Amino acid sequence: MRSIARSLIPWIRSGLTTAEHRAGQAMVEYALIISLVVVVILVTLIVLGNTVRNTYCNIESAVVGA
Repeated sequence: MRSIARSLIPWIRSGLTTAEHRAGQAMVEYALIISLVVVVILVTLIVLGNTVRNTYCNIESAVVGA
């Protein structure tokens, strides 16, 4: 009976390590997705930043001139 328990202990430990590895892998995947979203937002703001600023300036000029 003890030999069965001794043979199961490494198997159980490897299962726990695999579960921890999968949780870590999911965390890395979420971090990559979030960083990709941030990069896309930054690039969009850099590309469209002047256009948005000009639009707000035009609106401000129209409101002040009215």
